[in-house]
Amino acid sequence: MIKKILIANRGEIALRVMRSCYEMGIRSVAVYSTADRTSRHVLFANEAECIGGAASSDSYLNVDHIIEAAKKHNVDAIHPGYGFLSENADFARRCEEEGIIFIGPRPETMETMGDKISARKKMKEAGVPVVPGTEQPLQSAEEALRVAKEIGFPVMLKASMGGGGKGMRLITREEDVEEMFEAARGEAISGFGDDTVYIEKFVEEPHHIEFQILGDKMGNVVHLYDRECSVQRRHQKIVEESPSPFIDYNLRMEMGAKAVAAAKAVNYVGAGTIEFLVDKYHHFYFLEMNTRLQVEHPITEEVVGVDLVKEQIRIADGQQLRFRQEDLRQHGHAIECRICAEDTDHDFMPSPGVIQQLTVPQGIGTRVDSHCYSGYEIPMNYDPMIGKLIVWATTREYAIERMRRVLYEYKITGLTTNIRYLRRIIDVPDFKNGNYNTHFIERNQERLKPRVGFKNDAEPMAVIAAYIDYLMNVEENKPHNAGEDNTAISRWRAFGLQKGVLRV
Repeated sequence: MIKKILIANRGEIALRVMRSCYEMGIRSVAVYSTADRTSRHVLFANEAECIGGAASSDSYLNVDHIIEAAKKHNVDAIHPGYGFLSENADFARRCEEEGIIFIGPRPETMETMGDKISARKKMKEAGVPVVPGTEQPLQSAEEALRVAKEIGFPVMLKASMGGGGKGMRLITREEDVEEMFEAARGEAISGFGDDTVYIEKFVEEPHHIEFQILGDKMGNVVHLYDRECSVQRRHQKIVEESPSPFIDYNLRMEMGAKAVAAAKAVNYVGAGTIEFLVDKYHHFYFLEMNTRLQVEHPITEEVVGVDLVKEQIRIADGQQLRFRQEDLRQHGHAIECRICAEDTDHDFMPSPGVIQQLTVPQGIGTRVDSHCYSGYEIPMNYDPMIGKLIVWATTREYAIERMRRVLYEYKITGLTTNIRYLRRIIDVPDFKNGNYNTHFIERNQERLKPRVGFKNDAEPMAVIAAYIDYLMNVEENKPHNAGEDNTAISRWRAFGLQKGVLRV
């Protein structure tokens, strides 16, 4: 049995995995860079090991350092989380060679599904609908133009090894093909070390809907239903919800069956995600498979009632799935917002710094997955995500109401966050009505612009309170005798003077 797990990741996801380990009676080992020495995942773990400098290449992407730490702490298994090495087939293979269980799919599966062209072929063979496009890598801009004409504009040029929107170009005119082809290849080689690109027909007004799947080593596969991930900026998800408000019961069942077929086609083991594009006519197409845990997995856990990390560990330990497809149901509605240290008023620039004060929302149906605390410094070396705010309620309407409340309650000072931007998203009529697709952000730019007034809620309120408190202290501490000054210096006044915003 697995008794000790090293989590080859950092921050929020490392802490989330450790919590499941604790509940299962499994010891956890944290690894950390010099920039993450005070991160909460390090403090929570049973054991911890520094594996290098702040740069990811020196620490969280350094396979040798991670394996050395695993051996030193005598772990049974490694959980990769998401990002970093989570979809690195060479890392999974190295774990196997060292006699360490890799909590994830087989390396061969990662390689097959990580290559978008080979994944498309596999899906077509399994009867899963794919977007019309090329079956072989494009060799030249001339070939790209010929294929684009055959398919019909608009088309999407994509990097075969890409992800997260990198290496993607939307082409609407013939004269743009050559320039876009070279740009996509250049971005692909710099981002993924592989300049292979291919073309797909562009799906108009698409919804990005994904299905969570689990597969064990005995060949059993189930899906845990859908997540709507269409609120995106530059192909990066911002808000997700489950179930999707766009698809109906029959389409949900059909897509779920195809997701299971896709996983079985590659003998999938562990937790994974089949991503689909669904057009305005409710036609759906395979997009890609993520061979790891997703950032947005908590909303599935909330509506289906399954701890996905625990299931990952049980599957890696050789256990059979504990439920059948007919045992799984969706209950209620869940929404997730990604809380990030970024300035949404200035092109979403990262905003690293020290969190001076943190008030985490509480109450029924509220979950916060975060590694941060008051006094914690968000390092500039990694993704600026502070955490994930998840709500659950019996209906979508109630879930939106709850998310509006908890976003108001969530207070972070000392750095700039996207909380106010998320509040505006939740209030957009298209979102409230469930009438949105992947063009939601661009179509609602005016509504999402900052409102006139204070940029940050907390500090202006503190300044106002400081001045009122000062006036009250002046009144209460008036001198009793001529020439006597007993005026108290309150903490609010001190705050205002320290910030340089009070002149008294």
